[in-house]
Amino acid sequence: MNNLPKDFEIFSDARRQGFLKAKEIKDRGENMVGVFCTYTPKEVIYAAGAHPVSLCASNDETIPEAEKHLPKNLCPLIKASYGFALTDKCPYMYFSDLVVGETTCDGKKKMYELLGEIKDTHIMNLPNMKNEESLELWKKEIEKLITKLENKFNVEITEEKLKENIKFCNEERKILKEFYSLGKLVPPPISGYEIYKVLEGANFTFDKKEQNERLTKMIEHLKEVHKNNEGPISKNAPRILITGCPIGGVYEKVVKPLEELGGVVVAFENCSGIKNLEELVDESETPITALAKKYLNIPCSVMSPNKGREEILKNLIDEYQIDGVVEVVLQACHTYAVESYNIRKIVTKDKEIPYIALETDYSQTDFGQIKIRMEAFLELLRSEEHT
Repeated sequence: MNNLPKDFEIFSDARRQGFLKAKEIKDRGENMVGVFCTYTPKEVIYAAGAHPVSLCASNDETIPEAEKHLPKNLCPLIKASYGFALTDKCPYMYFSDLVVGETTCDGKKKMYELLGEIKDTHIMNLPNMKNEESLELWKKEIEKLITKLENKFNVEITEEKLKENIKFCNEERKILKEFYSLGKLVPPPISGYEIYKVLEGANFTFDKKEQNERLTKMIEHLKEVHKNNEGPISKNAPRILITGCPIGGVYEKVVKPLEELGGVVVAFENCSGIKNLEELVDESETPITALAKKYLNIPCSVMSPNKGREEILKNLIDEYQIDGVVEVVLQACHTYAVESYNIRKIVTKDKEIPYIALETDYSQTDFGQIKIRMEAFLELLRSEEHT
């Protein structure tokens, strides 16, 4: 799109280009740590002199191989992630010296047992409540991760290194959040599909200083686009919020149709969206305590009760002037599926706006059905606007 700065293509292509960067990192003798979830404190990995990289798979290429070991009715994200480890088709998994997994669901927890037979895998046992006892447990899990990294890479992770990398990661969060917040503008100067591509690309960009500089320039450019009313998006486009499961493997068949049909996705209340950016790590507190507090506060459906997600959702609906909410639930993700009941009530009763839930997987078999449902949903939003 002609309103986008040239750096957009760099972020859009970051996952593929990152393969070459990962090889360069390994050729230099540096270490790489694969992670699955936003609960992993990447500050600790940086403090060990290693590079964190996301391992969540986003297509169904290796699922048939994974299903030789895993049940077919398991979450596609889990099957695909394991499949790429099993087949050696993911360069990030291949180059990872260590894999860190968190017990965010029972399916992942059991998959890690099999993954541990393929790669050196360290498990962080995530508490599923937010209280003082859980905080102490999570602090111990972070300490165990520190010990694992020190022994694995023969390094010392000092308090000073942790403080330095807390500041470093906070700076990245601030810039990413500012970019994400462009969705608040009416009309937004960039589509939700493009926002997602940039946020995804940041997961596979290893030079964070260069990333922050490029993002800052992109933000300035897009603010000018909005100021000069040069964007391609209509101010009357229905404004959509996406919530629910990670959408890395399904955004092409959910976000793209919504926007091709005239809507615009302005907010993502998913793992890859605002959840991990809302709260900074407290730089004035003891590093391990500060890290434990920040990461334990991420409102994933593994938490019970998960009131944090409900509060973020309410705030996003107001701040981003949301017209409708689309919830994405991956097949066999029971925690998000159960939460759908309360999310629907909050959206339709408390906020009095339309809501739709989509249960899907990584295949393309339901693409046509989803497109039809998105078209009907947008028609509902347009009719609501005129009533």
